Amino acid sequence: MVDFVRSRLDRPFSGLVATLCVVCFTFANEGWAQTANQAQLTREQAPSAFPSTVPSGPEAGNVAAAPGDADLGEQQILKRTEEYQPFTISAGVPFYWTSNVALTRSGEQSDFVVAPSAAAFYEPRITNTLYGLVDVREQLFYYDQFDNFNFGSFDFEVGLRYLVPQWHNLLLRIEYDYNRLTEKNSFAAFFQNHAIILDAEIPFRFGRAQTLTLGADANISMAATESHQAPNINAISAQRTDYAVYLGYSAFLTRSFFVNAVGTLVVRQYYEGGRDDISEILALTANYRVNKYLTLSAVSTLAASQSNQSVFDYQVANLGGAVALQVKF
Repeated sequence: MVDFVRSRLDRPFSGLVATLCVVCFTFANEGWAQTANQAQLTREQAPSAFPSTVPSGPEAGNVAAAPGDADLGEQQILKRTEEYQPFTISAGVPFYWTSNVALTRSGEQSDFVVAPSAAAFYEPRITNTLYGLVDVREQLFYYDQFDNFNFGSFDFEVGLRYLVPQWHNLLLRIEYDYNRLTEKNSFAAFFQNHAIILDAEIPFRFGRAQTLTLGADANISMAATESHQAPNINAISAQRTDYAVYLGYSAFLTRSFFVNAVGTLVVRQYYEGGRDDISEILALTANYRVNKYLTLSAVSTLAASQSNQSVFDYQVANLGGAVALQVKF
């Protein structure tokens, strides 16, 4: 039981979908002006800095997921282990081509993005089925051509996870998340959000190498502040609540090579402007474990969004790779 709990809780839940904002943009100097809505969508729909599952090696006894994962994979147990390691330090660099920099309905512009990320997690085991979570994450997004889109994203999370073994190992999560979007080469914030995240997921294992995971998620913004200092931008409030359902599949083809696919349907309800969106997101990864610390990945995400205000409709494809390092203790 300890092994199964650890394999599912080893990946801190960062929220498949966080509070997003309004898509509004303008030309600024020789690039595009960054907005809170575009930055949040980019952060959540970009390829993950960490693979959904990271095998920790046969000697470690289980397949442990990397923290900070936005792709939602399910881990597979290889053999029993008794040691629990509550601390995780991770660093990753996804690099990818994106087909729609500003996430617009028309006039799409493509670019190349590098998005290094670092994270620290503490997951104390309170009981055999109850775990805590405290984590801090920072990710930076650097664009090649449209560098006015460069931004940073800082997160602080604290929460609890509870496993219900008698209900087919249902996993319940509740978290508080503080997100701060920062300006290019600065820690000055242009958007801050306080959210409560509720999540429930249930796994269906097929043998030792495959898992199908069904889950539901609610991300409720409790308070948000936004800067409107950028010129020529007439943005309404970015605050919103998101409701999502997702289906994830993971498979180990060898002990070092594993793949993940996650499909997500999201309903986004904005607090102002009468705007409601529905988005479909597909995340695909193929991962190779070089050793218990280093993983190389081919990563991609495809997303489409439809709004009751059609100006906010868009489609985007992100294709690239990632390098991830992880140390547990």
